[in-house]
Amino acid sequence: MTVSILLITHDSVGQSLIVAAINILGFCPLTADLLPVPFDSDPEKIIKEAKEKIQHINKGDGVLILTDIYGSTPGNIACSLLKEDNIRVISGINLPMLIRVLNYPKLDLDDLALKAASGGKEGIMDCNTDYE
Repeated sequence: MTVSILLITHDSVGQSLIVAAINILGFCPLTADLLPVPFDSDPEKIIKEAKEKIQHINKGDGVLILTDIYGSTPGNIACSLLKEDNIRVISGINLPMLIRVLNYPKLDLDDLALKAASGGKEGIMDCNTDYE
């Protein structure tokens, strides 16, 4: 079994990221699902939908939730799910983070969450000073 991932993001941000990652890698090595959060959404309805998605994709090793902005509606929805068993949430999703996660499909939930955070941070470069 492997960890599954759920992207909870504003509108189509998650879809764009997963499509780009799959195009780069050629496939998706983990079970992944998306939960777009429209700007006019009812958070309680989205939380219910998120719980249903988690139940559907969780194969027993947990679910890593990747969200875009900490403190935003998608981020708050994601963090509200931490009460569920075997859930980890990492905010600030970017393409390097997602690709890092997908490159380590055999890691357990805790280690995959660490890889996600490190991939996101290490994927940010100040090209004005780092490019030579």
